Amino acid sequence: MAIKRRTGAVLALLATTALVATACSSGGTGDANNGNVTITWWHNGTNDPLLGYWQKVADDFTKAHPNVKIQISAVQNEELQKTKIPAALQGNNPPDLFQQWGGGELADQVEAGKVMDISDKVSSELSLIGGSAAGWQVGGKTYGLPFSMGVEGFWYNKAQFTQAGITDTPKTIADLTADVAKLKAAGLVPIAVGAKDKWPAAHYWYNFALRNCTTKVMQQASVDKKFTDACFTKAGDDLQSFINTKPFNEGFLATPAQTGATSSAGLVANGKAAMELMGHWDPSVMQGLTEDRKGLGDKLGWFAFPTVAGGNGDPKAALGGGDGFSCSYKAPPACVDLLKYIASADVQKGFAATGAGLPVTKGSEGGVTDTNMKSLLDSRNSASYVQLWLDVAYGNNVGGALNDGVSNLFAGHGSGKDIVNAMTTAAGQ
Repeated sequence: MAIKRRTGAVLALLATTALVATACSSGGTGDANNGNVTITWWHNGTNDPLLGYWQKVADDFTKAHPNVKIQISAVQNEELQKTKIPAALQGNNPPDLFQQWGGGELADQVEAGKVMDISDKVSSELSLIGGSAAGWQVGGKTYGLPFSMGVEGFWYNKAQFTQAGITDTPKTIADLTADVAKLKAAGLVPIAVGAKDKWPAAHYWYNFALRNCTTKVMQQASVDKKFTDACFTKAGDDLQSFINTKPFNEGFLATPAQTGATSSAGLVANGKAAMELMGHWDPSVMQGLTEDRKGLGDKLGWFAFPTVAGGNGDPKAALGGGDGFSCSYKAPPACVDLLKYIASADVQKGFAATGAGLPVTKGSEGGVTDTNMKSLLDSRNSASYVQLWLDVAYGNNVGGALNDGVSNLFAGHGSGKDIVNAMTTAAGQ
């Protein structure tokens, strides 16, 4: 999910919002006389199945550790990452265990001394997680562990595709554009996008960039924050052409991504739109946005982002990212024990069975039983390269400028070149 970066910008934001979380957060507390400890845990699983599953994990852990109590706060994703966590870290009153998306945001938190170095405590877990742990490491040290790592694509309503006469999922943008026309002709809304939250709209640019730019160019841009290659401007131009086909739901600029039945996820879940570009977590979000808590069920399908005419990107490359947890610098040792438990094969297998994401620990793959999630797991495992969400990879300043620039493009302002110029300016700051 979309993240923000760069220490200076992050701390500036934190300073203005530090009071927000003061009343709702307290680090782990313990009684030196009896060894009892309370762990505060913040996560973004506000709906079942993830909400209930994390509660079960906490209950099971405390049964095995009777001296530990766990206080959970489930907070909507945008509020958690943009307000609650930054304010709590800056206010020196952080939760003990908190949602961690890794990448540049984690690097900023490490630089500010806000997260715990757990390198010497999780060697066994790292051996089972393997390369998926890289996003939670800074300077060769480990500051968190992932519990899910997935890739992005289009989630679609199979019944509506059939109704529109679409017999196969699109492989090229030309195919997708043709399918949009077929869906419109059938009286259906082709694509839902929650552009109010900015990052869902920006993910289109991310994917166009991945399809236009070589892997080498994409990797180098994450390091030097230089966007001089023409493929970055082409990404915006291609997106503008796609927007011009008017594929999105009415009022998409004011539509949130994941909150309520009229969000983009809710529109697809309730049969009001045919598809949505979104990450691996989307099915679990959809389940919480229908009356029967089942989402689209067997009618839900998935396909990878199509290839782009004239693009130099590797067609087997994927865009993705993960979710994990970190212990704050004030957390008690029991926080690491809880984190290790979450990363264990049995807990990961149970997490996989919820359908909320793709597990990362070796031995948990058997928990993935849903057909769509198996497709994503295969896609992740067979990808030649997985590019982290670009606002994660590029940092707060550049990522924020990118998301704002794409949002302007969706609103009918600016151009592909304007997006690149804004990113370049932000990189210089």
